[in-house]
Amino acid sequence: MTQHPNVVVIGGGYAGVMAANRLTRRADVRVTLVNPRRHFVQRLRLHQVAGGSAEAVADYRGILADRVRLVVDAATGIDAVGRRITTESAGTIDYDYLIYAVGSGSGDPGVPGAAEHAHSVATLEEAQRLGRVIAAAPPTAPVTVVGAGATGIETAAELAETGRTVTLVCGGVLGPYLHPRGRRSVANRLTRLGVTVLDGPGTKVTAVTPDAVRLGDGRELASTVTIWAAGFGVPDLAARSGLSTDALGRLLTDETLTSVDDVHIVAAGDAVAPSGRPLRMSCQSARPLGAHAADTVLRRIAGDQPEPIDIGFFGQCIGLGRRAATAQIAARDDTANRFYLGGRLAATIKEYAIRSMLKELAHEAREPGSYRWPFKDGRRRQLLGGRGEAPTTAERTV
Repeated sequence: MTQHPNVVVIGGGYAGVMAANRLTRRADVRVTLVNPRRHFVQRLRLHQVAGGSAEAVADYRGILADRVRLVVDAATGIDAVGRRITTESAGTIDYDYLIYAVGSGSGDPGVPGAAEHAHSVATLEEAQRLGRVIAAAPPTAPVTVVGAGATGIETAAELAETGRTVTLVCGGVLGPYLHPRGRRSVANRLTRLGVTVLDGPGTKVTAVTPDAVRLGDGRELASTVTIWAAGFGVPDLAARSGLSTDALGRLLTDETLTSVDDVHIVAAGDAVAPSGRPLRMSCQSARPLGAHAADTVLRRIAGDQPEPIDIGFFGQCIGLGRRAATAQIAARDDTANRFYLGGRLAATIKEYAIRSMLKELAHEAREPGSYRWPFKDGRRRQLLGGRGEAPTTAERTV
């Protein structure tokens, strides 16, 4: 290892920025953040971008520590043996440790016509493109949102609030994460906004055409604009680089977030699968995972044993337009319970949470090591048979 360890972070989202900032706790560590965009993207606002009601970018200068070198480029490969990454423009960048925080994006719909005729809201560019399509469509044009998770619900509500005629196709249950009481709260608000909700058996989409959506029960819905919000995927960078991944492509790690292939590679955010049991893809888990990944690297540099993750959840807050939301409360193991908040109070909480995340990143940039995640879930270790230390497979290098 060099006298001044080089740590490269791939991905400038919530997890990557948190990790990069936290790494500056050590004055001798050189930190490089590689990200394809010049600006930080607030993913929680992408449905608002599609609806034309908000911006979703922030200046990295306000949330990134001064000591972090930002390289605006896309990583194209990881050479674990040579400890370097390749990028589209900059060539190669050497590292002593790598933090893999590439996030998530659009998943493969796997439905005929969906890739060609449906729009996504998973990335900034997709949300901006969708916004232009919506703006160009006639005011009465039917809009169909496929997928009844948080992204689909928020997109449907946002567009309906602007006066659009929106149908939300669930493909099963509305808000599958939600407790039935929280689900009723969401359904009632969608009804007040004029959203037609199609749920239950037979609502799985079987095909998408330029002007229609076909369902499993034989129905065909007229759709001038179809939006696909039924799941996310992760970049295939790890798999293409020969690293071990799960079926979705998330990097396989132990409970310290260290790759099962190489102790010099650590991961955080949506694209990591600790012990093959990934946490829910969310900004809620991205920040503590980013902080923990940085702590793992810093402990390895210091010659100490990294700690296993102990990250719990508090629930999920779903925006329902700009004036209402449903905040579903959950146990720390991410199991939704009967308690929820709704209406304007929940909308205020949602907006406060989005703004607070940027403040957290900025505070960590000024005072690295200050971030603390108050929610723990000791039951994860019990489910894994009490395993907390890095398994032997994580101790070998390639």
